[in-house]
Amino acid sequence: MIVAIHQPNYAPWLGYFHKLARADLFVFLDDAQFSKGSYTNRVQILENGAPRWLTVPVRQALGTPINRVSVVRNDWARAHLATLRNVYPQAAHFRAVWADVEALYADLPVDGLAQANAALIQRLAEHLNIATPTRLASGLDVGAAAGDDRLVAIVSALAPGGTYLSGKGGGNYQDPAKFEQAGLRLIYSQFTHPEYDQCGPTFVAGLSILDAVFHLGWERTSALVAA
Repeated sequence: MIVAIHQPNYAPWLGYFHKLARADLFVFLDDAQFSKGSYTNRVQILENGAPRWLTVPVRQALGTPINRVSVVRNDWARAHLATLRNVYPQAAHFRAVWADVEALYADLPVDGLAQANAALIQRLAEHLNIATPTRLASGLDVGAAAGDDRLVAIVSALAPGGTYLSGKGGGNYQDPAKFEQAGLRLIYSQFTHPEYDQCGPTFVAGLSILDAVFHLGWERTSALVAA
């Protein structure tokens, strides 16, 4: 079994969903500490050919777990939909997918960041034909380990002898020996960001997956994350 683990980011990029699609089980690391300026409560979209931030307004104290971070404004989802409607009307598939995007944001949990992000990711995954089941790290009894030790504990609890699928960046700080000692295999995502037609002079990578959905539609975006 392949297990992937990641913080519940906000409307994340294509590579996040590629990792989700490759896994047999995906764990939202919802009890990790919230990091200011991270992708947990913000993501970039495309406006007039340039990236701009779309940010969920939150209230947090230093060291607060993501699943205890409160959203400041209950109308943030409506505000984000208004922004998306204003910046993407010229995208090739805007009209075809807009009703679906509105439905993605409908009735999201309004007070908790982790809960809203996880729900949005799961709804996006359904449209992308990704059926990978998900779990919350906060619901697992794996002790208070941190860093690599926590990843090892989570994978060992859910898939003894299984495989941990890490993002590319994990190779900069993870200790492969810890996984080997626990009888686990460690592999890395090999996702390479594809280029596609955007409404702009040059391609901008790393944007929210919603950018691809507006420009390509669900089917072609699904093919990108499944490749």
